[in-house]
Amino acid sequence: MKILLDTCTFLWIIRDSSKLSQLARTLYADPDNETYLSPVSAWEISVKHAIGKLPLGAPPNIIIPETRHRHDIATLPLDEDSATAVSRLPPLHADPFDRLLICQAITHGMTILTPDARINQYPVNVKW
Repeated sequence: MKILLDTCTFLWIIRDSSKLSQLARTLYADPDNETYLSPVSAWEISVKHAIGKLPLGAPPNIIIPETRHRHDIATLPLDEDSATAVSRLPPLHADPFDRLLICQAITHGMTILTPDARINQYPVNVKW
């Protein structure tokens, strides 16, 4: 299975948070699954860190790639097909970061690991 991590899921994985569901832990830990982080999540983390809403132990340009590599999470490039698919999404979810993650998952046939129930409104495979 190809898994795309929601931003909060990535943060909970790298912090070993109790907020991470048991299914999410199992799917992430399964060596048969490929796990990805989108540059959209790196952007979201960077924006929230810059405005003081997300304290990190190091600047995002250091902590994101470092922890991504340590946790064996690949980067999913942001492609034009995914970016333009946003215009075809119904406005069920207002968060621009999540809307783009949804489009990436749909475009690439991926499962999103997220606790966000609003994402279930879209034709994308969601696990939590």
